[in-house]
Amino acid sequence: MAAVFTAEFVLRLWTAPEASKRRSALNCRLRYVGSFLGVVDLVVVVPLCLEQIVPVERDWIDLVGLLPLMKLARFMPGLRLVGTVVKNELRPLLAALSVLAVLLVLVSGGMYVIEREAQPAAFASIPHALWWGIVTMGTIGYGDVVPITAGGKIFASMVMLIGVAIFGIPAGIMANGFASEIKRRDYLVTWRSLSRVPLFQGLDASQIAEIARLVQVQIAPSESVIVRKGEPADAMYFILEGSVEVDVLPKPVTLESGQFFGEVGLIKDTVRNATVTAIEELRLLALGKSDFQRLMKAFPDLAKRIAEIAAGRTGR
Repeated sequence: MAAVFTAEFVLRLWTAPEASKRRSALNCRLRYVGSFLGVVDLVVVVPLCLEQIVPVERDWIDLVGLLPLMKLARFMPGLRLVGTVVKNELRPLLAALSVLAVLLVLVSGGMYVIEREAQPAAFASIPHALWWGIVTMGTIGYGDVVPITAGGKIFASMVMLIGVAIFGIPAGIMANGFASEIKRRDYLVTWRSLSRVPLFQGLDASQIAEIARLVQVQIAPSESVIVRKGEPADAMYFILEGSVEVDVLPKPVTLESGQFFGEVGLIKDTVRNATVTAIEELRLLALGKSDFQRLMKAFPDLAKRIAEIAAGRTGR
């Protein structure tokens, strides 16, 4: 095992400069060693190598043997997402944890003063009372250390309620961080997808970004009906992946990635004039009616191009 992990670490260290052509080889290698995964690799390799030279307790070696599980972060995007969110929200998290630490010391000190005479062994000092404070504020309630005086029970009840609120703050920060990061990543994916649509090739980055805020990604299974003839027109669609069949006369038309449909009903403010069915699984960008009208006013040249394409499809 030591040989395998050591060889992997050496190879990753040697190939680290390949990740960047702008930095020196030494800088790239130091950057890798200082990264999270580099530190994990180093912590795994060093004890295993030391075991071959000096005696090391087997329990510690077994513990080190579990650390390679953290290397799964290379292959699990979800773990990298957690790390990114923690990094982005580090300041508010540290602020919340600081408040939690201060309150923990205060409530532990309060319980020490209340219970020290009734339970001198359990509450021998404020550090002894910290265990009770952590368990109570975390609303875990192991029951190994509990107040027995009336004042202690009342105080403990208040601490429990405070603990619920305080522990909810970091959870809320993390939840908001996850939502913001996922929204940011979805926005970037949408932006890149829009930039590859031929209709938007002439637009600059800021204009595509404005459109990206208006559209919504939709997934449609194979053979599902996207729009049905006779229904009110409420959106137009851009095909990112897959293809659709438009049921028009004299023969159905197939639209593929990069093309769009549904604009005719929005331009004429009427019902759908054809049924559109997914040939295979689709990934679409949907632009709602109100956003479509806003887009047409903001980008006259784009509105003209869409109107010309729509006129060509309807023959007018």
